[in-house]
Amino acid sequence: MKQFSELPLSAYLQDRLVAANFVTATPVQASTIPPALEGKDVLATAQTGTGKTMAFLLPIMQHMLHSKPNGIYALVLVPTRELAMQIVGQYNLLRGKKFPPAAQIVGGLSEKEQIKTIREGAEVVIATPGRLEDLVDRRLIDLKHLKVLVLDEADRMLDMGFIPAIRRIVGALPKNRQTMCFSATLEASVQHIIGDYVKKPVRIEHGSILKPHENVTLRAYEVSNDKKMALLEKLLKDEPGRYLVFARTKRGCERLAKRLTRDGFKAGMIHGDRSQPQRNAALADFQRGRSQLLIATDVASRGIHVDDIAHVVNYDFPTLAEDFVHRVGRTARAGARGVATTFVNWTERTDLIKLERALGVKIERMNVAGDLEAEERVGPVDTSNLVPTRASKDSRMMKLPGEVLQRYV
Repeated sequence: MKQFSELPLSAYLQDRLVAANFVTATPVQASTIPPALEGKDVLATAQTGTGKTMAFLLPIMQHMLHSKPNGIYALVLVPTRELAMQIVGQYNLLRGKKFPPAAQIVGGLSEKEQIKTIREGAEVVIATPGRLEDLVDRRLIDLKHLKVLVLDEADRMLDMGFIPAIRRIVGALPKNRQTMCFSATLEASVQHIIGDYVKKPVRIEHGSILKPHENVTLRAYEVSNDKKMALLEKLLKDEPGRYLVFARTKRGCERLAKRLTRDGFKAGMIHGDRSQPQRNAALADFQRGRSQLLIATDVASRGIHVDDIAHVVNYDFPTLAEDFVHRVGRTARAGARGVATTFVNWTERTDLIKLERALGVKIERMNVAGDLEAEERVGPVDTSNLVPTRASKDSRMMKLPGEVLQRYV
């Protein structure tokens, strides 16, 4: 493993890394930082928890130390507000007194304050495409002197429908710039779009493009829908640690949080209908240990980067293979080990086998010790978490990566 002290970084950044207890570079950082420092475009496949944020921040800040930025120097585009906040946090660890604060351009926060930060001299902007596109259209932000563009989690931005906004934003940028793209997957659709933005990029790949980290123990319990809650509560009691629980829908998140709180567990939740202050509070409570578990939907979970999550629970079976990889990637970060548990009902047995084949992994089948109490239903039945009928289920599972499925199914 390479030490940060071996990389050609300034004494100032080396000191900031030491102060933040960053000593050893991850493989992604060790591979990305040298070509990025040379100004080359980078196209990297890297899963969450591999240190990719520092891989692009350090070269950007190194270049800024040796140049005199005229306005906004670097733009980092991300899919969600939570990921933007995490990147700003990493930037703040490094910037000290030599760099101005970064501007965070996202929905849910005061536009007035965001514009104020830009006008006060921000040289780095971290933004979601929708909010930034709006500011560009209204000519409230000037990107004509930009030198570096970063597309973080490009595959997720494609999934979320941001590509038209990204195209319009990139069209407003100087053509003479450095572009770095990071993605957990580089399927043909992603490569086709990103190929328009990079010039002779250095290709960096770490691990399988679609495969959970080897430090994650993968296991599955077959359990009926009405006994999932009892099994989750049993795990929470029997296996200590911090839990991230995935539900398929916003309503499912709400129902889980309400029931677990009623039963004495400290649970937070993040989903699309929660306000930004509510999301921030839930994430802060989770990070500081005030809540044992956080319940999230796939989209809202982007940007949750907490190093000591011991357990990920797929309360609802993931719709996409990529979602499974992203979910379980929230544990076993920074060299730690973790456990990813998936709840499967009898209609999803085939789906689980397809998932194993698509990812080339083996998921251990577990038996439930003792009897589980069925969940009591009060009032109308909530169908938001029920599995589709077999006909609709089959079409849903075909959303697994086509090329991979055709190889195995």
